[in-house]
Amino acid sequence: MQESSDVAANGSPNGTENGRLETFGSSASTLSSSDSIKAAYAYLPQTPIRSTDAHLIEFSEAMRTVAKALRRVAEGKAAAQAEAAEWKRKYELEKARNLQHKNEELEHEGCPCCMNGTLEDSLNKLTVHDASSDQNECCGNHGICSHQVLGDEAPAPIVNSAYKMVTRKASFRLSWGCNGEKNGQHKHDVVSFEKGDITTASRSNKQILLKWETQPQTVFIITKPNSSEVRAIMPEMVRWLNEHQKINVLVEPRLREELLADDSYFDFVQTWEDDDDKKLLHTKVDLVVTLGGDGTVLWAASLFKGPVPPVVAFALGSLGFMTPFHSEQYRESLGNVIKGPFSITLRNRLQCQVIRDAAKDELETEEPILVLNEVTIDRGISSYLTYLECYCDSSFVTCVQGDGLIISTTSGSTAYSLAAGGSMVHPQVPAILFTPICPHSLSFRPLILPEYVTLRVQVPYNSRGQAWASFDGKDRKQLAPGDALICSMAPWPVPTACLVDSTTDFLRSIHEGLHWNLRKSQSFDGPPA
Repeated sequence: MQESSDVAANGSPNGTENGRLETFGSSASTLSSSDSIKAAYAYLPQTPIRSTDAHLIEFSEAMRTVAKALRRVAEGKAAAQAEAAEWKRKYELEKARNLQHKNEELEHEGCPCCMNGTLEDSLNKLTVHDASSDQNECCGNHGICSHQVLGDEAPAPIVNSAYKMVTRKASFRLSWGCNGEKNGQHKHDVVSFEKGDITTASRSNKQILLKWETQPQTVFIITKPNSSEVRAIMPEMVRWLNEHQKINVLVEPRLREELLADDSYFDFVQTWEDDDDKKLLHTKVDLVVTLGGDGTVLWAASLFKGPVPPVVAFALGSLGFMTPFHSEQYRESLGNVIKGPFSITLRNRLQCQVIRDAAKDELETEEPILVLNEVTIDRGISSYLTYLECYCDSSFVTCVQGDGLIISTTSGSTAYSLAAGGSMVHPQVPAILFTPICPHSLSFRPLILPEYVTLRVQVPYNSRGQAWASFDGKDRKQLAPGDALICSMAPWPVPTACLVDSTTDFLRSIHEGLHWNLRKSQSFDGPPA
């Protein structure tokens, strides 16, 4: 009885660790309703917390898999949309050409000087030269062939005389130069499997040459703003091109206003009127001349959303990795380029597209952006490290934790990528540079990837902050968790004219621009060996 009293007083004995509630008394066999509920809950098995966490983790992984699948679908739709836009552009150009040919046929109908010629002859005068009609045609399996023609024609002109644009552009062809010879011939890289051994034949230097098939008609001059040197040389160059070379001059609207403010003589200078005309610049311009530094070349490339005409860059800036020509010798330099042939460097561009996680269909996909140097993904004003997931085609590359990531072309290898620890790469090397910015891991070193891969950089859903992407230092875009950036090599390179050749110009630029490996020579007055 004493034990029962102690139990009643203290609540429960030592054997009731599982929370069982017992009541002793005269009515020990019966329990109240509230005590029954408590006892029932006490008997229920409790779910472990670890099991709940495991289920949540499994559910989050399943949701991430679904998100990745939806993203692949969105990327596929974006690629299909880009391809459809390209086919639409080709169709519109072909339609404009056919309409122009039809109008010219109607104009020449009944003309005595045109009755003797056939319609086929008149079309041959207007269309681009067909490479298939040439002899010694190359197989086309080794890059740009010696008979490949890259010229095209322009649609109907603008009626307004103040903003008139030319209706035709010069055609040209690219060829390989062999060992410095400008003969249009080149050697193929031959791989031999004779007797089970793999060997390669001797290679040519593969310097690309550009030769005009028709005389250039229009030169587009782009200048660095607010420069006294540019203002001094610009009017003189425009006057020389118009009077001595008989070439049309096209400039930006701002520059045309400045020229007319100085002298009404420059009324012949052409420009564009609206964005629709600006989008068709590549169909009207034969040659681009830049007066400035590398930033002016980047700006010139950004004006062309498709093919880019040859660029002659004159050095009037602080650094000149892409500006080999001297402005004092512009007459000689432009004369040689207009006469041709001349060496060029094909500088590849990256085509970048932002895929939003909130996009519901392909209609909400943003327009692709072309960059000549690099695209940078950084943390912006956030104090957190950038957290990015990177994929190369269908393979996982790594997770970037640091200040950011640089995806660069070989032309941009001497820019931001070099400052972040990347390697300097010859601009003719077909590659994409993958350079981290101040990574959290010291073993995270830069990569050089082949130019045919597609890179995808995604901000994961569990990222602490957002990221920011900038394209050649401008057009900054915010990337929220779930957004992705797709980067691949664009089909439209930027052909820049060479002062000597690609290799000589590249080495000169790093010697003069970076003072690469410049040091005092070791003295020879030491002890004898």
